[in-house]
Amino acid sequence: MSERIREDLEAQCRERLGRPRLHVTSVDPIPEGHSGFTYFVTIEDGDGPGRYVLRLPPPGARIAGPADVIRQGRIMAALHDAGLPTPAIPILTADPVVDGRPFVLMEAVEGVRIEKAGKEQRPLDISKSAVEVLKKLQALPLDRTGIGGEEPVSLQAEMVRWAWLMQRAPEELTTRAGELGGLLARGVPAERPPALVHGDYHYGNMLFRGAEVVAVLDWEIAQIGQPLLDLGCLCIVSVRRQYHGAPNPGGAIDVSVEDLYRLYGADAEEMRWYLALSLYKYASIFGYNLMLHRRGKRPDPMYEGLTDTITGMIEEGIAVIEGRS
Repeated sequence: MSERIREDLEAQCRERLGRPRLHVTSVDPIPEGHSGFTYFVTIEDGDGPGRYVLRLPPPGARIAGPADVIRQGRIMAALHDAGLPTPAIPILTADPVVDGRPFVLMEAVEGVRIEKAGKEQRPLDISKSAVEVLKKLQALPLDRTGIGGEEPVSLQAEMVRWAWLMQRAPEELTTRAGELGGLLARGVPAERPPALVHGDYHYGNMLFRGAEVVAVLDWEIAQIGQPLLDLGCLCIVSVRRQYHGAPNPGGAIDVSVEDLYRLYGADAEEMRWYLALSLYKYASIFGYNLMLHRRGKRPDPMYEGLTDTITGMIEEGIAVIEGRS
């Protein structure tokens, strides 16, 4: 535990929560996931311990994109206020006051990760809850999302974003990526009214109580955009089950993409393009992160186990958009 983080956080909590006897007794890095600077925090002020989660940007990072923890906190606070399953946010500040960084303090939600829920609950019940929450998120008026003033992201801009990452992935893994990108560019579907898009909507970014989703976390790449993008993300979990032995932090539960389409009420033909785009997207993310790992910029050996997944997703994307899968 960084003593400076603990001391700074304690001072901020005393001031901003109006609790002068408060003590931060522990700040412990959360081991699960690959999001970085997230900590479990225990706070005590005479009424018993309280459990919270602290989010910090990386030290010295430009506060933009995934490092913009304040934007993420603003989204979660807005959704919590709307009665949707995100944590309450007691404090968020853009001031560089905890170890010289802005911070978000959120209440810890009592729930279990997909690794445990997936063993104890019926897979279809888990997927049903995830789809129901997704539809509620998408039904929320834009001005209640915390980022409603941002310009919607078009599907063309979405493709450009992931192409930029794909170009930086190891070349030996992406030899057919250009072919898939071309097929996607030629078949862009008509756009629907924009909605809140999580951007990485899968079971690994949720907490569960029984089979019910009680928190949706990790809003780093959220945007206003096309709603079927998030259903495509959820479908990736189903597709990835075919890559036996590969890491699958999204949760390897046995639900087919057809089941997900039915639960959502989506048209299978329309979803063909979105599924192919999601395969391209996650191949580019994994490939980019593998490049960062190999260069020592963001070490995470998990990505070395995803080389076959990256090539397989690109191949699968081509088969899906051509109607062969």
